[in-house]
Amino acid sequence: MLKKLCFIAVLLIAPLTMINAQKKEIAQAKDNVKAGKALAEAETSMRKLLNDSSNKTNEKIWLVLFDAVRKQYEKINEQMYLKQKVDTANLFDITNRMFGVLEGLDSLDAMPDRKGRIKLNYRKRNAEYLNAFRPNLYNGGMFYVAKKEYRKAFNIFATYIDCAKQPLFESYKYASTDKRLPNAAFYAVYSGFKLNDANLTLRYADIAQQDTAWLSTTYQYMAETYRAEKDSLKFFEVLQSGFARYPRSKYFFTHLFDYYFKRGEIEQSKALCDDAIEVDSVNVIALFAKSTVLLAQKDYDNCISLCDKIISLDNNHAEAYLNAALAYFNQAVKIDNSKNRSREKRSQMIALYRKALPYMQTYRKLAPNAKEQWAMPLYTIYLNLNMGKEFDEVDAIVKGM
Repeated sequence: MLKKLCFIAVLLIAPLTMINAQKKEIAQAKDNVKAGKALAEAETSMRKLLNDSSNKTNEKIWLVLFDAVRKQYEKINEQMYLKQKVDTANLFDITNRMFGVLEGLDSLDAMPDRKGRIKLNYRKRNAEYLNAFRPNLYNGGMFYVAKKEYRKAFNIFATYIDCAKQPLFESYKYASTDKRLPNAAFYAVYSGFKLNDANLTLRYADIAQQDTAWLSTTYQYMAETYRAEKDSLKFFEVLQSGFARYPRSKYFFTHLFDYYFKRGEIEQSKALCDDAIEVDSVNVIALFAKSTVLLAQKDYDNCISLCDKIISLDNNHAEAYLNAALAYFNQAVKIDNSKNRSREKRSQMIALYRKALPYMQTYRKLAPNAKEQWAMPLYTIYLNLNMGKEFDEVDAIVKGM
């Protein structure tokens, strides 16, 4: 019986010992904060206590923790006032931590009592206090972006942006009043993209799209992220939005064209080209893409006409020469492969090979390493045109491939 009583006494003493140790730890931290010394240690001590879920509702710990962080900020601020050398990064980090602490305290402050009543003791005062420091979060994010420390940049921008949905700041209505919020969201997207982290890149993308100055770039980051995540539907949707807004953009046009063309959606590919050309009639990229569609549709005359237009705009556009050459070459090959070939048809075939020749030769000159594109067509053309010397030269190239 005595042993049982002793065991019960030990069970009762242990929690009391822990409580007393905790009280001493809080008191020591509080004394250090009051004296303005060992502030980082006081902060660490209080955070360690809060790691224990049973301490999350201990208001005293939160208050001492905040005072420890606040005093660190005030010390650096004083050094800046006295024009002493300071760690700027530390100033921004401490600002970020102040927001985290008071947002945590606000969650505790908003908890209902036993009767279901909520009495906010700290919200108004703390919101007013932090609101004055909030611009430092934006500046801190920009500071870290400039230093290419994108993880830190994202974290600080996240704090800045999330204020808009924090109950602590509901009276400030940041979502509708803060004109810099979309820009902060863009740089959060940018930081997430630089970190190659899809979740971070997309977390604030909806807000970032309100920053019209950077909207094209935001769409591109989103599109690249969806492509990396193999989300073809989202990738396509962003490309559509991007092209609708920026029809002159090479990025949105080329990727959207590839999306349609690789899926065999020829009419959509052609319509896209027409939309781009309607906006910019000398858009060489769109003109060439349409020539590729026309070549695939065997609309050879229009393909050649379009290629000639491209060449008139850019006489070094190698692929335009190739498409024009193939438009003639494919027609000649069709006659060449036909079973019943009259003398008239043969004359047409030779004429088509002759027309293909200068285009293909120019293509070879502009793209000498693309042998797989020009070697066999030139072999066939030279053979049919009885160009012995040229045939022998290209025959050696074909055999060496």
